[in-house]
Amino acid sequence: MDMSFSAADRAFRDEARDFLARKLPADVAHKVQAGFQVSRAETMHWHKTLYDHGWVAPNWPAEHGGPGWSVTQKYIWDEESTLAGAPRLIMFGITMCGPVLMGFGTPEQKRHYLPRILSGEHIWCQGYSEPGSGSDLASLKCRADLDGDDFVINGSKMWTTSAHHANMVFCLVRTSSKGKRQEGITFILIDMATSGIEVRPLITIEGLHEVNQVFFTDVRVPKANVVGEVDKGWTVAKYLLGHERMSGGALGTQKKLLAQLKQLAGEQQSDGAKLIEDATFGRKIAEAEIELMTLEVFMLRLLAAVSADREMGAEASIVKIRRTEVHQKLTELKLEAAGYYGQPFVRAALIDGWNEEPIGFEHANALAPSYFNNRKLTIFAGSNEIQHNVIAKGVLGL
Repeated sequence: MDMSFSAADRAFRDEARDFLARKLPADVAHKVQAGFQVSRAETMHWHKTLYDHGWVAPNWPAEHGGPGWSVTQKYIWDEESTLAGAPRLIMFGITMCGPVLMGFGTPEQKRHYLPRILSGEHIWCQGYSEPGSGSDLASLKCRADLDGDDFVINGSKMWTTSAHHANMVFCLVRTSSKGKRQEGITFILIDMATSGIEVRPLITIEGLHEVNQVFFTDVRVPKANVVGEVDKGWTVAKYLLGHERMSGGALGTQKKLLAQLKQLAGEQQSDGAKLIEDATFGRKIAEAEIELMTLEVFMLRLLAAVSADREMGAEASIVKIRRTEVHQKLTELKLEAAGYYGQPFVRAALIDGWNEEPIGFEHANALAPSYFNNRKLTIFAGSNEIQHNVIAKGVLGL
């Protein structure tokens, strides 16, 4: 198994770095690196920049408008763009709905939706979780009853990221109560402008508006918007979750966090010396770095296997668990390294346009919000407890 990058891959890395250096606005990259909130306009400007260059959908094949990259090129691009401070796009269309349509959509659905996802005309959100139906997704109750050529949808979806920015939502709805719970679920596409849809903000623990609750009251959706078969949406849902767990497969974010942690520990003082020279805290940094290095080796082995057309099974669950745990550890250590400067919190300082003097050093105000916000990583895309069960069943046969 060859885990080293080829000469062509190294050349592609140079190309990606050159593109980012020329096209990524420096002020936007600074915001991302410092933990400030990037405006929707700035995010969409970056989306258009990538779209114009043909790089907005790294995981799409060329036949559908993607760059047709190898899995190694996707990995390299994800890492380089993250390290450069590129803003994260609203990816539900690109990394989730798009691949689902390619795998299960009708020719008409592909022709209509895929170009609009690429261009950014359609911004998607994901309607999966519900009040009382989070990790136990099969217990969802949002109903869709057939009435002529339409489904009439009633219920609500919870923790819907970016619903306040989206104009489309892909949903799992209950179309039958017969048989196993998984057998009566349908995957359907809904225009957010449809009458009867209401989006209510949910302000998370760090005080920002990222997620929402979406209510559906007698929302009429054409039956033609069903992806796959009616009552067979569970298969589509599992396919999508596999893409969600592996989206952003590289470790650029975690490497950036580690570099920031080392820099912060090198600036902070502990008993008259640099914090990074403290034996106890230095050991914590070393442990986190070792965990990140071993995860990267696992990722590269997986990359080599996928490049050789090997099917990926429980590996997606392993990656999800370890990547989220390492990420959380690094945000925790950054907050610990900041000491007292991690405590003051001015919510407005995270919002686009803030220009007051920071308390302490520039990015101290973002450390606590980042720590609290990233507690969710081990919950979404299937909680880590559920992923342990997947591994126990699929790998250990338990």
